[in-house]
This record gives sequence, C-alpha cells and structure tokens, in this order.
Amino acid sequence: MNREQQVLDRIERARRRKPVVREERITLAHGSGGKATQTLVEAVFLEAFRNPLLAPLEDGAILPFDGPLGTGRLAFTTDSYVVSPLFFPGGDIGDLAVNGTVNDLAMCGARPRYLSAGFILEEGFPVEDLRRVVASMAQAAAAAKVEIVTGDTKVVQRGRADGCYITTTGVGLVERPVTLSAGAARPGDAVLVSGPIGAHGAAIMLARGDFEIEAPIASDTAPLHEIVAGLLDAVPGQVRTLRDATRGGLATVLNEVAAASGVAVVLEEAAVPVRPEVTGVCELLGLDPLYVACEGRFVAVVDGGHAERALDALRAHPLGAEAAIVGTVAAEPAALVLLRTGVGGTRVVDVLVGDPLPRIC
Repeated sequence: MNREQQVLDRIERARRRKPVVREERITLAHGSGGKATQTLVEAVFLEAFRNPLLAPLEDGAILPFDGPLGTGRLAFTTDSYVVSPLFFPGGDIGDLAVNGTVNDLAMCGARPRYLSAGFILEEGFPVEDLRRVVASMAQAAAAAKVEIVTGDTKVVQRGRADGCYITTTGVGLVERPVTLSAGAARPGDAVLVSGPIGAHGAAIMLARGDFEIEAPIASDTAPLHEIVAGLLDAVPGQVRTLRDATRGGLATVLNEVAAASGVAVVLEEAAVPVRPEVTGVCELLGLDPLYVACEGRFVAVVDGGHAERALDALRAHPLGAEAAIVGTVAAEPAALVLLRTGVGGTRVVDVLVGDPLPRIC
C-alpha cells in the first residue's frame, strides 16, 4: 500500500469514529465552524435533540404547513452574532445579523419574509451605538424586503458581555419545487462560487487593529436571496446544494458537502476568485484564503451539464459579476476535498480544528 493510500485510510477511520468532546470546558475553537464545532454540535446538541428535521444539519429546517392560506413549505433558521468589532469597513453587527439570517433562508431555496431579533446588551453600552446598530438592521431589512416582527432585549452587568450580541431567527417561503442538501452532490456535478472569497474575514481582521496593515478591504456582507432566485430559475431542478461560505470559508463548506454526499470535491486553485488585496493580507499573516469567512458569497453544486448556464445566471446579477466554476465532484476518494495547485500538484484540503479568526460573525 502506498503512502497516499495509507493517509486516506487513516482519515477515513478517524471520520468513522463517533464524535466525542474531550475538552472539559468550551474554547473559542468550539465556535469557529471547524472540527471542534462539528464535534460539539454532533456530540452534544444533536445527541440530545436528534429528530428528522434537525439531523441533516442544514442551514435551516424545512417545515411543511397546511392551513387556511394554503399548503406549502416554510424554511426556518436562527443564528447569533458576536462579531468583534461591532463596526467594521462595509458593515456592522446590525446588517450582518439581518443579511446572515436572510442568507441562511436563501440557502434553503426560500424567499425570506419575517425575522425576529433578540439583543443582549452590556451595562454601559452607548445608546448612540445601539441606535446606529438598529438603524443598520432596519436598512438591511428594507433592502432585503423582510420585516422584523418580534424580538427581545436583555441587559447584563458591565463586563459580562462585549457591548452587544444579537440573535435573529427567520422564516421564509419555499416557493419552488426544490430540495437542496449538502448530501445531494453527485459525481459529474460542478462547483461554483458566487464571487471572490475571504473579504469579510480579512476586513474584520484589519478592523481589530492588531496588525499594522492597511488595505482597502470591506466586508462582502449582502443579502443573497435574489441572486439565488435567479440561479434556481435559470437551471430548474439542477441545483443540488447551496451553502453560504461563512465560518471556516470555502474549504469548510466543501468538506461538509463531500462528507455528507460521500463524494470527492476536486477544487482548482487557479479558478478560485480571490482579490489581490485579500491574498496579500492572508500571505502576510500566514492564512489560507480558502478558510477565511465570507458573508455575501455562496457555494452552489450544480449538475455538470448545466454549469455554464448557471454561471451565466450568477454573473447576470451584480453580486455575481465575478462568479466562477471552481471545481468538480468525483466519486473517489470519498468524503475528501482535493486541491489541484497552480504548480500541478494535488493536496488534501481538510477542515481546521478551529478558526484563526474567532468572532468574525
């Protein structure tokens, strides 16, 4: 058996083991979206709450309904936002909370309709900053054509929070006969991204001021439901999977798809769109853009025969002007992501244990 096969067999054995949280206390890595988060979710939350709607661990749950207004499907999702700093180039915690929940609904193939907003505020938080956050949320909701219809506010003692945390829950209508899942990818499918990756994480990193680096980078936070609707209409029935590339970036999303579908994802390094300024910052700090978070980009797995039409649909929308086909789905090696590098080699792109950029959303 050659060395490469030995490595693949070792990875497969590790993935078959039942997830166990070995740490006695929660660490920042458990909230990063990487392996530590996956283990925590599967070993603690899924173990306790397991049911058919939760078990797929998609961006939201699809709920059938039958009432006086008719019969159909609802998408239901929730998310919490603890980004630091609260205000950053291109956005703030307010529009991030709205856009993030709108996007989770969009990844379910739904048209977002209603949101709730829960605030945890720290004693001493400036009221003017709160007004700024709320105004940003209102503006983002209006732009996405959703309404914030309920909410809650709690205040904790000084030093018990970091100014402001927000939790948003969203409901949307699934109006098309689509079933999207990370487990639906098939050999021969194409992998697309809706635009250049890594801008949000890089913007947050620079906004923290920990590094003496200046670069014209703004967060890519944006609502994605309209560009998704255009894609679904352009290639009806041909989209297998949609995922927004938030915590853990493109690499983590593709690993989730590969594992859930039991396929290999082969990524072409030269095809992945990354803006030069993001690449430059990542190189200076020793980061791989594949793992840096986005807040206005998504990954689509589409039937290979319809990839070009899907790409045209993405590029027809302003948010998708730089969309690209970045890879393909293969049968083997199952549950792995491979990167074909610019120098002709191939390497495994695994999920990180934690995230080098905690609290980016």
